[in-house]
Amino acid sequence: MTVVARHLIIHGRVQGVFYRNWMVAAAHDLGIAGWVRNRMNGTVEAFVEGSPEAVEQMLQLAHQGPAAAKVDRIVVQDVREEGLSNFQKRPTT
Repeated sequence: MTVVARHLIIHGRVQGVFYRNWMVAAAHDLGIAGWVRNRMNGTVEAFVEGSPEAVEQMLQLAHQGPAAAKVDRIVVQDVREEGLSNFQKRPTT
């Protein structure tokens, strides 16, 4: 199976709106591995890896987020896969 990986920086009203918990659930539903965390500057950072189709679907969903979020933009970077086996919420950095 082909695996792709993306690093995301999500800008907007994305902290304090359950964005990380929402992303963990969405990634689980899509079978994506990786992690998500808040950053001290108010953004949310994520690493996602999985099939090209699942990662693309996650990117589309990430632009919407949970109901209370307002995503302004997402900076996406292609990165090397890490071979992770699950998706987790990490501490703020």
